[in-house]
Amino acid sequence: MNASTTPRAAAVQTWLITGTSSGLGRAFAEHAIARGHRVVATARKPEALADLVALAPDRVLALALDVTAAGAPEAAVAAAINRFGRIDVLINNAGYGVFGALEETPDDELRAIFDTNFFGAMAVTRAVLPVMREQRGGAIVNISSLGGQLSFGGFSAYSATKFAIEGASEALAQEVAPFGIKVLIVEPGQFRTQLAGGAMRHMPILGVYEEAIGGTREFAKNMHQTQPGDPRKAAAAMERAIAAPDTPLRLQLGGDSVDAVRAHAQALLAEMAQWEPVARGTDFDAA
Repeated sequence: MNASTTPRAAAVQTWLITGTSSGLGRAFAEHAIARGHRVVATARKPEALADLVALAPDRVLALALDVTAAGAPEAAVAAAINRFGRIDVLINNAGYGVFGALEETPDDELRAIFDTNFFGAMAVTRAVLPVMREQRGGAIVNISSLGGQLSFGGFSAYSATKFAIEGASEALAQEVAPFGIKVLIVEPGQFRTQLAGGAMRHMPILGVYEEAIGGTREFAKNMHQTQPGDPRKAAAAMERAIAAPDTPLRLQLGGDSVDAVRAHAQALLAEMAQWEPVARGTDFDAA
């Protein structure tokens, strides 16, 4: 994808994207640049973003941003406003995965993944909100996962961060709607990114869990670069959703995500129906 072959956007926007050194974040940045937008590309190591800047030096600002560092999100937002004057789209993409049974996952690993995947995203969001409120508009895109709607053995830590993102985002959407700000939760399935490669931390193995999650562990190790999802198509779908007059709260990306989320929702409804009499039976008796 390049700017010479991709139609330009009708209105030039400024996108601030976290975690743009690879994967979906990189695809979002390349898509925005090709569409003629201005891009604030952030990563822990901004030197990894030199090729993005080279695509459009006048429209791309590369910044160092560790979303877990106190004051770093505010500094990045200030730099973006100083360069481009506004922020129209925030994409909270920075994050990584952890694989291991809950008992295999030490407390420091659990806290660390929450610091990046959840608290980091919330910090960047809070830093951007005053800008968008003053503008009376904008879009906040929080990258979740199909693992933000359901979970699998071995992904308890990762899914917990994504469930948290979804809960906060659902409330946030109601809070900021009066200011003309949209919130989109993106739930990708398996996309060809670094999540299953260098961005996945594997916990020490306790043999007692091999029967339960051993197969999933091998799948998680071997699926790198075999995933069916195309990050470039994900970027285009995401922009289509935020540009729509009826932007959805959630957008599943990939057939695997659609199928998994639908099956989970149907199972949830069936279980609720089965246990509804018990659930309703806990109310106080009518006077």
